[in-house]
Amino acid sequence: MRQKYKISIIIRTKNEEKWITSCLESISRQRYKDFEIVLVDNCSTDKTVEKAKNFGVKVVNIEEFFPGNAINVGINASSGEYIACISGHCIPVNEYWLENLLRNFDHPEIAGVYGRQEPMAFTNDLDKRDLINLFGLDRRVQVKDSFFHNANSMFRRDVWQKIPFDDRVTNIEDRIWAKNILEKGYKLVYEPDASVYHYHGINQGRNISRAQKIVRILESLDSNNKSSPTLAGLNTISIIPATGKVLKLNGRPLIEHTIETAKNSKYINDIYVTTDSNEYKDVAENLGAHVPFLRPKEFSYDYIELIKIYRFTLEKLNQKGIDPDLVVLMEENYPFRPAGLIDRMIESLVFDNYDTVFAARPEYKLCLSKHNDVFVRLDKGVMPNKFKDPIYVSLLGLGCVTHPNLIYEEKKIGDKVGIIEVDNPFSGIEIRNNDTLLFAEKLMQNWHDFQK
Repeated sequence: MRQKYKISIIIRTKNEEKWITSCLESISRQRYKDFEIVLVDNCSTDKTVEKAKNFGVKVVNIEEFFPGNAINVGINASSGEYIACISGHCIPVNEYWLENLLRNFDHPEIAGVYGRQEPMAFTNDLDKRDLINLFGLDRRVQVKDSFFHNANSMFRRDVWQKIPFDDRVTNIEDRIWAKNILEKGYKLVYEPDASVYHYHGINQGRNISRAQKIVRILESLDSNNKSSPTLAGLNTISIIPATGKVLKLNGRPLIEHTIETAKNSKYINDIYVTTDSNEYKDVAENLGAHVPFLRPKEFSYDYIELIKIYRFTLEKLNQKGIDPDLVVLMEENYPFRPAGLIDRMIESLVFDNYDTVFAARPEYKLCLSKHNDVFVRLDKGVMPNKFKDPIYVSLLGLGCVTHPNLIYEEKKIGDKVGIIEVDNPFSGIEIRNNDTLLFAEKLMQNWHDFQK
């Protein structure tokens, strides 16, 4: 049994209100429990500190920010034998993050460990490129390479006492410290199993166009070949995510409408519901869907994108020998699907050679986008609708057909996209709360009449 050590987790923040709760919730779920948290805050003007205090953290305030000094100040206010650093906008991927960092210190020459950083699905392409390039899947011991990153790291307090971080450098304090460490004969470790989600990435921007091209190349490596343009013999499956308490619509499970749509498709061979709930499992199997496994609870947190759930589900199905050619993604929150919609999407993807096809609603109204506090008009201006080109609003939860390799790459949508236009007022209704549920209940009879 590994000896227990106290760990001090240092989190540097400035206006991290959007992320800090998810960060601290994930830390609180760690299997390794002997830790304290010190928040070093640089004059946040939002609710970062207020939200952090809900987790019992110790708060230290600094007025002037230098990255190395912030860590030194945090360590001086802490008592752990090992120091873990994590950015306020990083989220540990699972409950093993802390112990996977700590397990690397069996040998005294190991001074520091840094972990993997994974992009989120909505991380911009510049940062996604950098994270994919820098943080691979192989553990390594560094004797000369001084790369180190304090967005996700751990080091010995006794080593830090000999070699603290530079108090006055404006950035790369971690690289400077690592260089000094290696020169003293210590070693560093990269531990990919200690992973965090990092929205901002490590460089936060440069040439977007070039980054997009590089990301596309990185994400396409070792991808599977797409199906040939024929429906004959294709193994098409549907995946429907569900979590929590089973919702009812007019006394029947809400998910029944989505399962029935999949069952009525000419092309879908099997329907899989991916859930963490035994209640959903029983309901789905009674309705004719498959639930071959329950997914871990860690995939049900509010910051986990659906694409990660889809990838996990495909990987588990693949382990059971299920290797689909096409995947139809639908969410139970959309009960008003037009008859034949899914089959039209599948036919369009195959015969028109698209990477992805999804449902979308045409919008002719005035549409704006905000850029740097300035509103930019997206539509074509004031003119009769019949002369306008519509702006299409995606209805991915209503229906999306894609290739498995894109999901393995954590991309729901490929480069070549097709849409099936859905313009009836029912289909865009998404049930997300009790009000929309009550509204859908009143509309359901009218929907059945409309379908007839």
